[in-house]
Amino acid sequence: VQLQASGGGLVQAGGFLRLSCVASKRPFGSFAVGWFRQAPGKEREFVAAMNWGDDSTAYTDSVMDRFTISRDDAKNMVYLQMNSLKPEDTAVYYCAAAHSIGAPRTILEYDYWSQGTQVTVSS
Repeated sequence: VQLQASGGGLVQAGGFLRLSCVASKRPFGSFAVGWFRQAPGKEREFVAAMNWGDDSTAYTDSVMDRFTISRDDAKNMVYLQMNSLKPEDTAVYYCAAAHSIGAPRTILEYDYWSQGTQVTVSS
């Protein structure tokens, strides 16, 4: 599976962005999918994940009620809708896919990664 993330950019605080991730060579359909981010000088951290079976989701506390992960298996796409963005959301964002049950939260559970897409939120 090859993943490609896109949709990052520069936005003012309170604004929104939608990140997209497309899978090639193999469909997303049987994978759990997730989004992670890495801010300068910090470790990569979990943002959101979605199970492939029942579409159950998981979010880190800091993005709860602001971000929404979704998937369109027919289009082989995963999305991260980010609303009410804050400067602390500034980071490089990565999508990932996992041969896992549930909505994995840890880096080690993921098997495939995209390149990053930069999100910058100005105050």
